Amino acid sequence: MPRRHIRVTGAPEAPLRAALTALRKRLGAPAAFPLAVLAEAERVAKTPSLPSYDATDIPFLTLDPPARRPPPPFQRVAARPPLYSTDLDQALHLSRQGAGYRVRYAIADVAAFVVPGGRLDVEAHSRVNTLYFPDGKVPLHPAVLSEGAASLLPGHDRPAALWTVDLDADGRTVAVDVRRALVRSRAKLDYAGVQQQIDAGTAEEPIQLISVVGKLREGLEAERGGISLDVPEQEVVEHDDSYELTYRAPLPAEGWNAQLSLLTGMAAADLMLASGTGVLRTLPAAPGGAVGRLRRTAHALHIDWPHHVSYAQLIRSLDPHDHRHAAFLQECTSLLRGAGYTVFRDGSLPAITTHAAVAAPYAHCTAPLRRLADRHATELCLAAVAGHAPPDWVLAVLDALPKEMAEGGRRANAVERGCVDIVEAALLKDRVGEVFDGYVVDVDEHRPTVGTVQLESPAVIGRVDSGDGGESGEGGEGGTPLPLGERLRVRLKEADPTAPTIRFAPA
Repeated sequence: MPRRHIRVTGAPEAPLRAALTALRKRLGAPAAFPLAVLAEAERVAKTPSLPSYDATDIPFLTLDPPARRPPPPFQRVAARPPLYSTDLDQALHLSRQGAGYRVRYAIADVAAFVVPGGRLDVEAHSRVNTLYFPDGKVPLHPAVLSEGAASLLPGHDRPAALWTVDLDADGRTVAVDVRRALVRSRAKLDYAGVQQQIDAGTAEEPIQLISVVGKLREGLEAERGGISLDVPEQEVVEHDDSYELTYRAPLPAEGWNAQLSLLTGMAAADLMLASGTGVLRTLPAAPGGAVGRLRRTAHALHIDWPHHVSYAQLIRSLDPHDHRHAAFLQECTSLLRGAGYTVFRDGSLPAITTHAAVAAPYAHCTAPLRRLADRHATELCLAAVAGHAPPDWVLAVLDALPKEMAEGGRRANAVERGCVDIVEAALLKDRVGEVFDGYVVDVDEHRPTVGTVQLESPAVIGRVDSGDGGESGEGGEGGTPLPLGERLRVRLKEADPTAPTIRFAPA
């Protein structure tokens, strides 16, 4: 499910970049890989366990954000991470199958390189997932694997878990298979190029079918009450010594591609549930208080949300190109934070098997280069289809996976929250003393003078304290209770990206 995507510009010594470096240290983000781990990665990169089934005749392609052109020689440009990735977990090929469709989805086979109990495996269990900062990432696996030998880069034979999912004419799943295979991607395409081909009607059938199947799956998602958040990417651009916030709305092709990943994750969950052993990604329905807070945020951003309209219906009506809608979609990610991992074995199914946003059983299995649990889920699915018992090494760590993934999730959430706080403080650092229009979207139940305010512009959320020196002259604990859900003009008291801190008081 989506997270906030934030990028920043600026030289490494710029205050914002320096604050992000400090955040890495404060949160204990893993640094460089130990030499022994790098040595093992170099060794296994040359000697992977290759499958016997050869599927290199299938013209797979990968679909990612576009590569950025390099700057002209000697031109000084703002430093920023690339918009494209080289840790390619998935490759795809779509074709017609009778009146329906066949989706082939190849997933990087990390287990072909990582030996259970080896140094790489131990390090992966320590890191749990790749951490994303606005100016770079902290990877789960060394680059020689994640961006090299294990990545589904075009023009190279690679071991993969090859999913074959047959769909009927309405896009519903009718058959699923997964097996180890040797695959070769023919091309690394970007969303913008694919979108242009589809819109112009010049796309070859495998590419055109991304749109056809993606739209069918979106329709089925709406039918079952699922929700996909088209979360825009936030970019913070440095101008001299100030910053500007912009949004990049996702293309339809990105949503269609995400539907193929969801399709595979749902197929994986069904296989594991049928076999009696597995690890699911689960999410209970959002509590009423969380939805109520989102309603107040919608009100603050002038988004009409009638009470008879469900959350899912509202999400599908939003336009991520609209900056108010973009800001609201960012806040909607808060409803995903109750997600967790649920394991079961020997046919004893858990009480909750579904993911509320997917509105179906779902499993993480499509990003093993970036997420620990995916490698284990893939092994359980391979065993289920083959009619074999799950590998002992998977069963040995299965019960510990939810705790490991939860800890990794907390770290990722702390990174995200910390990055957002730094970025928003940087946006406002030169506007201390200014007055803004906003709405109170949350109030501390134990301290009603303290709460959260959503500004109308820029779309920033910050702490507000009516006892923090408002114009009424009140200070300390003597402030007036904040008006939950109502408009409030606030004065910016502090914005420090190095702390990071944003504080408002009623104006």
